[in-house]
Amino acid sequence: MTKPDADQPSRRQVMSSVALAGATLATNAAVAQQETNLTTDKNPITEYPKPPFPAQQQPWPGLALRMEPKPDHGENSYRGSGKLRGRKALITGGDSGIGRAAAIAYAREGADVAIGYLPPEEPDAHEVIELIQKAGRKAVALPGDIRDESFCNSLVGEAARQLNGLDILVNNAGRQHAVEYLEELTTELFDWTFKTNVYAMFWITKAALPHLAPGSAIINTASVEAYQPGADLLDYAQTKAAIVAFTKGLAKQLAKKGIRVNAVAPGPFWTPLQVSGGQTLENVIHFGADTPYGRPGQPVEIAPVYVALASAELSYASGQVWGISGATGTP
Repeated sequence: MTKPDADQPSRRQVMSSVALAGATLATNAAVAQQETNLTTDKNPITEYPKPPFPAQQQPWPGLALRMEPKPDHGENSYRGSGKLRGRKALITGGDSGIGRAAAIAYAREGADVAIGYLPPEEPDAHEVIELIQKAGRKAVALPGDIRDESFCNSLVGEAARQLNGLDILVNNAGRQHAVEYLEELTTELFDWTFKTNVYAMFWITKAALPHLAPGSAIINTASVEAYQPGADLLDYAQTKAAIVAFTKGLAKQLAKKGIRVNAVAPGPFWTPLQVSGGQTLENVIHFGADTPYGRPGQPVEIAPVYVALASAELSYASGQVWGISGATGTP
């Protein structure tokens, strides 16, 4: 039997090379298919539920898990890419709605996340904490009422302590209650809305500043109501206009410290805010029908804006209000 030439590959080497090439091709194909699945264009008109929705009302503050249809916060769809790796975020109202979508996205982008929420929202908050932990990040639950200045101070302190720092603050928690006529808007309701939406933002941001270093980001949730106030949301619209002014002014104050301040102005989004008094029963049924898309936004659709504003990629963006309102043209 003749021996193979030393310069020629053996049959075993050839077979190994073929197998390796086949495995590589299979892997590349799988990756390509995964990328295709993640980047396939979606029609924003047909992608999510449209009204009419079932008639539903919940006592304040409402729970996402009891809504029909349930909002999509990105639980099964958001994929991170390390944009916030190693960052530490505090999100108020992080149990449901836009805050929940931001919390999920931040965790999957590599951030540790603390969420503030009202005690009755514990069932929703528990789900968010589990989702953050499943993403391999630290999760901190901080229940309490942000209408209380002392709680706002402890909220920030506990978040910074348990996260071992803080460099992203999202002032997102909000109060909305539809009142048809000014005569029916009581001082108690007016105070409740302003304490939740404006005073708490002021207290929490002030408490957070000592923890924020250059490169940190503050993101406030405003609303298209700041620009086009609804007739039955007079107090809410005023608070959202105040948030816009606070954002723009604070951005100028903190520019030399390298801390960015921006706001997001959502249009109609399907969250517990709407079904717990934020809209009338009739408006809930047809919520979002008057937008060009014919539907409300889902929280997962706004999460990338909060990610972008928190990331270093938008290092030159500050004092801006980022609208996302389904082609309504506001803000």
